[in-house]
Amino acid sequence: MAKGRKSSKTREKETDWQERVVQIRRVTKVVKGGKKLSFRAIVVVGNEKGQVGVGVGKASDVIGAVKKGVADGKKHLVDVPLTRSNSIPHPSSGSGGGAKVLMRPAAPGTGVIAGGAVRTVLELAGVKNVLAKQLGSNNPLNNARAAVNALDSLRTFAEVAEDRGVPIENLFISSSK
Repeated sequence: MAKGRKSSKTREKETDWQERVVQIRRVTKVVKGGKKLSFRAIVVVGNEKGQVGVGVGKASDVIGAVKKGVADGKKHLVDVPLTRSNSIPHPSSGSGGGAKVLMRPAAPGTGVIAGGAVRTVLELAGVKNVLAKQLGSNNPLNNARAAVNALDSLRTFAEVAEDRGVPIENLFISSSK
């Protein structure tokens, strides 16, 4: 019985995390005996509460590649500060490889206006209202990494006030002058 109880707890923990496969590629390596097939999976892992990560897994079968991608994504989690309207606190940009991603906060009810891998990253991070644009490369892996980079560079008003050594109230007063 204890064993069954323990497994139900681990299932509950797993349901907190969502994983979405962005891309599965069949890759071949030419070796002495011919061609060796394997698969590369790009997976985005998030809990829709401000944590998200991108992982890459490679294996000889698709299921193994996805499992490795999920494990890699959980190793590279990023905390995202969300506002009350489930948006990002300020405009941000990030880059990954040849891809660049621009993000801007949006009014409540706007939704996630983004494409491809960036949309997946934002949805699993828990961002509900945001405008995003992919620039440069349209490679899903680089775009997902650029989106995570942009989300990682976000800071809250409290963090900025603490860095400057002023109270939060003074932060708004000085910026309006």
